[in-house]
Amino acid sequence: MQDGLDICRGLEIPHRLIQMCTGDLGFTAAKKYDIEMWAPGCQEWLEVSSLSNCEEFQARRANVRYRPEPGARPRFVHTLNGSGLALPRVMIAVIENYQQADGTVVMPDVLRPWMGGVEVIRGPEVW
Repeated sequence: MQDGLDICRGLEIPHRLIQMCTGDLGFTAAKKYDIEMWAPGCQEWLEVSSLSNCEEFQARRANVRYRPEPGARPRFVHTLNGSGLALPRVMIAVIENYQQADGTVVMPDVLRPWMGGVEVIRGPEVW
């Protein structure tokens, strides 16, 4: 989760961390957090990552246990169900936050080393 927040900060895109209320949790999760990035073109927050603490639920179904010490009774592990960043939604947020009036997209500084030095993406009519 922290890595996802660090990426959002590095991209300098408005983002937020949301702790979901119990009414929005699936039956497997005890707690859930989402990372959302702002997409100004569609005027909405896009969920780009999610992390759920499922406590013992998934471990009971899979019978995944551990012994806290030799000879102790086995206990069920607690599991996390998480995703990395959803690349298509992140790219939407990057494009919408960095698009200029002429339709070009200025690449965030943090992405330029992976873009072969490209600073601005222009439309196909320029190619």
